[in-house]
Amino acid sequence: MAEAFRGEYYQKVDGKARVSIPAAFRSVLLADDPFASNSQRPRLYMVYGGKYRTFVECYSKLGADKLAEEIETMELGSKERTRAERDLISRSVMVEVDGEGRIVLPPQVREKMGFHGDDLAAGGEAAFAGFTNRFRLYRREVYEAELAEDDEDDTDPLTLVGRHKRTG
Repeated sequence: MAEAFRGEYYQKVDGKARVSIPAAFRSVLLADDPFASNSQRPRLYMVYGGKYRTFVECYSKLGADKLAEEIETMELGSKERTRAERDLISRSVMVEVDGEGRIVLPPQVREKMGFHGDDLAAGGEAAFAGFTNRFRLYRREVYEAELAEDDEDDTDPLTLVGRHKRTG
């Protein structure tokens, strides 16, 4: 991975379920997709599986390949591998970023994000949240509610990193 997905961005989702990928994220997608260098149309892998997830996990081509490789190291036939394959591989979709930097949110992704029926007729908003090797795509209201819950925890996030270093 050349760069990391960093930052948070809010983008309008139009009535046709199109949304612009933030430019900073597009550059990572482009760098991580060797076949996109000529077309400037990188692929994006959107994982909508996971019963309790309120977001769609998004990977570059390289990131999706690495995730698949990690799953393949799991014991074949194990309950854990079957679940990982089902929720992270089967319940995913690949989309191509168009020449204007947009994607059309597939029906499964819209459903996962909570856009139902005519919700997009008046427009909606998506939140893009960077997570280094991937990003999460939320409906804006869901993301803001999650942030509000996190704000109730007064633990300094740097102490969490420090704890991991000491125990990992």
